[in-house]
Amino acid sequence: MTSDLHMMTATEATRRIQAGTLRTEALMEACLARIAAREPEVHAFAWFDADTARRGLAKAPAGPLHGIPLGVKDVLDTADMPSQYGSPIWAGWQPRADSAPVAWARAAGAVVMGKTVTTEFATRKPGPTANPAGLGHTPGGSSSGSAAGVADGFFPVAYGTQTAGSIIRPAAYCGVVGYKPTFGTIERMGMKVMSGSLDTVGVIARSVADCALVASAIAFRDLGNPDTKPDRAPLVGICMSPTAANALPETEALRVRVTNALGRAGARVSDRELPDPFAALIEAHPIVMNHESARALGWELQNAAEGLSEGLRERLDFGLSRSPAAVEAAYDVFARTQAMFPEAMDGLDILITPSAPGEAPNGLEWTGDPSFNFIWTSLHVPCITVPAGLGPNGMPLGIQIVGRRGEDKAVLAWAQWVASAIGN
Repeated sequence: MTSDLHMMTATEATRRIQAGTLRTEALMEACLARIAAREPEVHAFAWFDADTARRGLAKAPAGPLHGIPLGVKDVLDTADMPSQYGSPIWAGWQPRADSAPVAWARAAGAVVMGKTVTTEFATRKPGPTANPAGLGHTPGGSSSGSAAGVADGFFPVAYGTQTAGSIIRPAAYCGVVGYKPTFGTIERMGMKVMSGSLDTVGVIARSVADCALVASAIAFRDLGNPDTKPDRAPLVGICMSPTAANALPETEALRVRVTNALGRAGARVSDRELPDPFAALIEAHPIVMNHESARALGWELQNAAEGLSEGLRERLDFGLSRSPAAVEAAYDVFARTQAMFPEAMDGLDILITPSAPGEAPNGLEWTGDPSFNFIWTSLHVPCITVPAGLGPNGMPLGIQIVGRRGEDKAVLAWAQWVASAIGN
């Protein structure tokens, strides 16, 4: 059992630590041994030091996350580790303070293992991280190192952030669980924010219950125990719109397989497409995201533009070149569709939708297509991906569970019900 400690869920580790049957030092050393063996191939870390992790454990207070190793995406500031945001502009930068998510995780007893690789400012140029399920495949992005590290046993839980699909897609590609909470659930202070209207801090983990455990502790909310079985099956809408055309054959086959499995488990399943006005988010999301990102990177554009990748500069130029009327219209699409979404879900508990167009693409130069993610990020609603088998090349697939804004506790519970119904 000791050799498998690095793959233990956070909830199981917490239960055993509290019961006195697992030493936090044993869990830490198992994770460090796994990192030593696999990091040269996976490249999940932007910054890592084993002795710093051990010192963090030595001073970890008692709390709901006591002794739990945590990966921190390198757009969240840390007072004792560099925060470089995936950009050479910020190489070696050392903040004076922890970001709020890191500070509250440490206060709850979690131990920061290191800073995980992010794409450039969590938006464009990929880092070196490989997918543990197939090292020639992307782990997704922008939370690349967090997803890969959880999947490969470096730590049981990690922080990710999402502006389009940066939690859900990498978690799905790496075969783990990703939770993007309702917008604003987890405080962002101390994050290198790129899009004030979109950026959301979330959790990547090995189980739905792990996500609830961490988010509850740091957001000071009761998100329940998703492992508690509901007293009924859910009312489920299968939703592919408005980007259904992007689904690859493996995702269409997954839709059929999941629909049948949910029906056999007792769910009432029906098709539920989003009304036509939601298609306007396809154009509105990149306008808002890139307009806000360009404004957020004002210092970098004015003082260190040569350190920005060509791809990022193109997107920032796109954002700055949108007319005030176009930007205002995009914000109006956000407001209208957010207001319409509860009615679009009328009579349902959750929507089921793809986590990604298909399995992780081959190569590390592209982190994949967020076309099944940005809609929900724009709507500010909670969404969770759970593992759902393998694609044609043996890479993981995920299925996404979406609910109403603010109903995270219920969505987490239904996500675990779905995971159990499809065999996880």
